[in-house]
Amino acid sequence: MKEAVNKNLFFLLSVTCGIVVANIYYIQPIANHAAKTFSIGISSVGVLSMLTQLGYALGLLFLVPLGDLINRKKLIIRMSLLSTLSLLMAFLSPNFLLFAISSFLIGLLSIVPQIIIPYGASLVDKENRGRVTGQLLSGLLTGILLSRSVSGFVASYANWKMIYLLGFIVILILSMILYFNLPKEDHNISSGLSYFSSLKSIPFLIKSQKILQESVISGFFMFGTFSIFWSTLIFYISSSSYNWGSKEAGILALIGLSGAMCSPFAGRLADKISEKNIVFIGYAMQSVSFFILMLLGSNIVALVISIVLLDVGNQFGQVSNQTRVQKLRTEYASRNNTVFMFSYFIGGALGSLLGTTLWGQFGWIGVTILGLVFQACGLTFHFVYGKKKKCIKLA
Repeated sequence: MKEAVNKNLFFLLSVTCGIVVANIYYIQPIANHAAKTFSIGISSVGVLSMLTQLGYALGLLFLVPLGDLINRKKLIIRMSLLSTLSLLMAFLSPNFLLFAISSFLIGLLSIVPQIIIPYGASLVDKENRGRVTGQLLSGLLTGILLSRSVSGFVASYANWKMIYLLGFIVILILSMILYFNLPKEDHNISSGLSYFSSLKSIPFLIKSQKILQESVISGFFMFGTFSIFWSTLIFYISSSSYNWGSKEAGILALIGLSGAMCSPFAGRLADKISEKNIVFIGYAMQSVSFFILMLLGSNIVALVISIVLLDVGNQFGQVSNQTRVQKLRTEYASRNNTVFMFSYFIGGALGSLLGTTLWGQFGWIGVTILGLVFQACGLTFHFVYGKKKKCIKLA
């Protein structure tokens, strides 16, 4: 048994996950403000969201594997400090090109939560990793949803870029708190493995771990569906259907906190029953959500119900998939997490780009059909892929 860890530490780690990941989503409810400031179209705003998530995916691929090679405490603090520089650059950007570059860097350097998750999991017994993963992901999802609310409120009462200055200040303070409070972890750093060797080992880890493969595919389609909705919501509620703005988008984001509140429950559930069954429940919730959005999206009650179902379903999927990944071998924890989250955010980037593109071409009906197509693909893989033979076992 590992020594019990102070609950305050996991609260701090959860808060850190939420605050840092929030950087990626500030742009979504204020996209219309950015379009006006830089005199760009809706499709170009979609590129900003895509660049941020693409940067995050590349950060997962090239930076998170460092957690298997060097001290994760130092890595968490250093990456937190670097992320503040990207936020400051976004705040100071005078034109669209520099803001687009800073958006990419914000994503690239905001990978701290994906270093924290294996770090936190290494501090507890394997039997409790679902609970801990759920708690950390609860903080992460809370940050994602509150980021939209805070960003929308700030844009309603001040310059929309002020949210990036606020993020810079908060994470700078948080980095100092982390420096004095994070303990050393007890995990096996891969001995004799270089950075490039760790990257070269990733294809083998994917090939040899069927559970990782299943989680990768599921995460891609579930977060892609999630991003399709949230990247286009501001345009939909700004249309004649509602005639709302950034403040209302922020209020709607608060409703999605239901997903964050379900994360600990999903984590405890994942410690007791099949995670794959919980993933299916998540798929079912997201699919029902998009059917409601397609048929009754202009009704506020239906919209609220859809948001709850979408966010809870996405969280059921992420907690269950990431719990499965974290139960694999500890010495591969960061690289396994890299593979899962890379696919997760590639799905999100594609969903954001396709969602805004179809909104411009076909409106809300195009967006909702796209979401259902993502769900149909994910469910097909969920049932068909599970029948394949098991992969070879790692030594």
